[in-house]
Amino acid sequence: MAWMDKQNQTLVKEFILLGITDRPELQAPLFGLFLTIYTISVLGNLGLVILTKVDPRLQTPMYFFLRHLALTDLGYSTAVGPKMLANFLANQHTIPYNWCATQLAFFIMFIISELFILSAMAYDRYMAICNPLLYTVIMSQRVCWMLVAVPYIYSAFTSLITTIKIFISSFCGYNVVSHFYCDSLPLLTLLCSSTREIELIILILSAFNLLSSLLIVLVSYTLILLAVLRMNSAEGRHKAFSTCGSHLTVVVVLYVTLSFMYVQPKSSHSFDTDKMASVFYTLIIPMLNPMIYSLRNKEVQGALHRIWKNLCTFPI
Repeated sequence: MAWMDKQNQTLVKEFILLGITDRPELQAPLFGLFLTIYTISVLGNLGLVILTKVDPRLQTPMYFFLRHLALTDLGYSTAVGPKMLANFLANQHTIPYNWCATQLAFFIMFIISELFILSAMAYDRYMAICNPLLYTVIMSQRVCWMLVAVPYIYSAFTSLITTIKIFISSFCGYNVVSHFYCDSLPLLTLLCSSTREIELIILILSAFNLLSSLLIVLVSYTLILLAVLRMNSAEGRHKAFSTCGSHLTVVVVLYVTLSFMYVQPKSSHSFDTDKMASVFYTLIIPMLNPMIYSLRNKEVQGALHRIWKNLCTFPI
């Protein structure tokens, strides 16, 4: 029996991704749409990374975390986007076995990193509003790096556990993935061996990541709200809320979508519904985040204006 499982596992050398739709007439329009979305996402997030790195007025902890948020957005959208776009143009929607594992590993790593970077951003806002006199002392460069380094290390470790658990299991030879990228839940349906342990690991890790990071956000914003309500100045209250509005928008959209996807049993999933949710958080959210932080942030707008002015006045 063990020999048969091993033999069945070696039969799968590549996977076929069903993609978003099997209707031929929709392939070209969807390719154009998602190419536009992905291009805007890459330009927006790369722009934020460069802007927050080169502009001297944006060298603060808030923009340090925003830069890493843009990097994680760029990371998980790029783990999925290019292969999805290529499959719109290809007759064979295949992905090699090792590439599938790599795609899953990078996607999980970046999406978990994003959750805890959003938590770090909430903590940063709490320190800035509730402890303004000690803010620069507490949120030192060393502390900021620690608040992003720990999520990166933890998310890489979690990603490896999930990916290795799935890919050391026995696949039955059936290699059609009902998705447009190698996600953990569709891959579980292709395993011969029992998926109970892996499902439990994914459920526990997903619940822990979502709830622990969300708890930090909720506690931070509860304390921020109490501090703001104690402010006598209406202008001070408005400024405090305006610095938190963009972050709260991003948090709500991402957490609601991920909770819908991962904190539920495999039996409750509809893969067609999951595809739509996946499109939203793998491509739409990374495109929206730079817009949300740019359109509602006067400092970012000012930095863009200064760079544009310098480019226009630069002698050719």
